[in-house]
Amino acid sequence: MHILITGGAGFIGSHVVRHLLNTYPSYTITNLDKLTYAGNLANLKDVDGSPNYRFVKGDITDAAFLAKLFAENRFDGVIHLAAESHVDRSIASPVEFVLANVLGTVNLLNAARVSWDGDFEGKRFYHVSTDEVYGTLGREGMFTETTPYDPHSPYSASKASSDHFVRAFSDTYGLPVVISNCSNNYGSCQFPEKLIPLFINNIRHGKPLPVYGKGENVRDWLWVVDHARAIDVIYHQGKSGETYNIGGHNEWTNIDLIKLLCGIMDRKLVREPGTSASLITYVTDRAGHDLRYAIDASKLQRDLGWVPSLTFEEGLEQTVDWYLSNQEWLDEVTSGAYQRYYEEMYAGR
Repeated sequence: MHILITGGAGFIGSHVVRHLLNTYPSYTITNLDKLTYAGNLANLKDVDGSPNYRFVKGDITDAAFLAKLFAENRFDGVIHLAAESHVDRSIASPVEFVLANVLGTVNLLNAARVSWDGDFEGKRFYHVSTDEVYGTLGREGMFTETTPYDPHSPYSASKASSDHFVRAFSDTYGLPVVISNCSNNYGSCQFPEKLIPLFINNIRHGKPLPVYGKGENVRDWLWVVDHARAIDVIYHQGKSGETYNIGGHNEWTNIDLIKLLCGIMDRKLVREPGTSASLITYVTDRAGHDLRYAIDASKLQRDLGWVPSLTFEEGLEQTVDWYLSNQEWLDEVTSGAYQRYYEEMYAGR
């Protein structure tokens, strides 16, 4: 089997590439990535020499490039993870998210449709999406696969649009598709614009920890390795045309998560308890900030047998250990353009 993975040099994508290479040595895995600020081939140094792996640099918004790539390869499947994904960036530059997340997805769908030319036996297009398409929850309830879409940011609107196009290609052309909508991921190799690696890095350097509003927003956290496992199960066993929600069964308010992280960091860095927590700084809340996300992943558990393998506390310990053991990686990705972005997003808050 030859699978094309888009965004395979990114945070989640690199874990999916590694998992599939190690689990299915007979598969050929092609990793397509544009290598934007969040794409880092260092994330895959351990598998770069695998005989069944190859990397292709390219842009999914380039339809002609994709047509050529599909024509030259006999892809049996696509696992589509390439996306602009940071809400703050989408607020600052919404058009970039439309191009990457909507146009890019449509280009991929069309390239697969033309390449497979109605012969869908053994083929699959897997679109990886987010729980943010569902909008926000109150203090009660959970997102299910039938929750109406209600996106509130340019990012979530772009992902909602791409989900609709995937379903439209299934209904119109018979393309064999599956979609998953997952909760917040955490783990190794995550670009430090996201909360956990950002705060780990800031604590290392004694910098402020910018907390939106009062830190009362609630998120369901999923360990990225468990997400890769779920993608494997859904790709191979999921029913065409179906959507599967993936969640970690780990709801935390931002402030409680941050305090837990601060305690772990003080212990790991042998600092006086409370040292890291003293860096917490409350900043103006994000525009359109959703209060709570919570995933009901019972369909995935019931139909396909997937459950998370770690509690959040266990996964967070492992995650902190990785970043502290890979400080050179952190230093490399937090230089240059990232520093300018950080100042634009958080200076003056």
